[in-house]
Amino acid sequence: MSTRENKTITVAKTGVLWRTASTRLPTEWGAFEAMGFERDVWNGGQAVETALVLVLGDLRQGAPLLRVHSQCLTGEVFGSLRCDCGGQLNLAMQAIAEEGRGLVIYEYQEGRGIGLMAKLQAYELQDAGIDTIEANHALGFKADFRDFSLAAAILHDLRIPRVRLLTNNPRKVRALSDGGIEVVERLPCEVGPTAHSLVYLQTKKQKMGHALSLGIPEPGSAPRGI
Repeated sequence: MSTRENKTITVAKTGVLWRTASTRLPTEWGAFEAMGFERDVWNGGQAVETALVLVLGDLRQGAPLLRVHSQCLTGEVFGSLRCDCGGQLNLAMQAIAEEGRGLVIYEYQEGRGIGLMAKLQAYELQDAGIDTIEANHALGFKADFRDFSLAAAILHDLRIPRVRLLTNNPRKVRALSDGGIEVVERLPCEVGPTAHSLVYLQTKKQKMGHALSLGIPEPGSAPRGI
């Protein structure tokens, strides 16, 4: 039976947003409410984009903490040291737990939106000495292929007009603002660099405008690949 039956819907810019499920998710940071969202999109044909939303506490008062996070299988599951993604998610979950309220919008936009296989191809090009942006361009992609309008649509559905955003990325701030969400504060979500991630983070700062301090890399061996 379709989980879309008897659900409240919100018309989004690119299609219809569906809240498909809501369940309790106990984690090491506390018991979150996990909600599934889907949105119909048309890009030469009908498709569906999805997101997982983790909510802790009562979000109705004030501006809650928010992390808009893109999937990173290599960093979150396999502990890759080439990026800061897994560490950022952990920092955000810990910050929300300490405050007792907030939410994570987890979007399936692996590799800044290019997908896992293309991300691995970009890694291979980086092994030859070019940076992340140059690798994406060599594969025919933009530096960042992600679209954050789904996050704004979800916040409207949840009736959250104002947030404090955990991010180093100014593009996320602009995307939420353009989507009608007030970002009252941008809070850093910075993971210290390692010998494996330093060049990646320098590219984020120098070419993409991310707000990063880039302290001394943590001790570690020379880069080992993925």
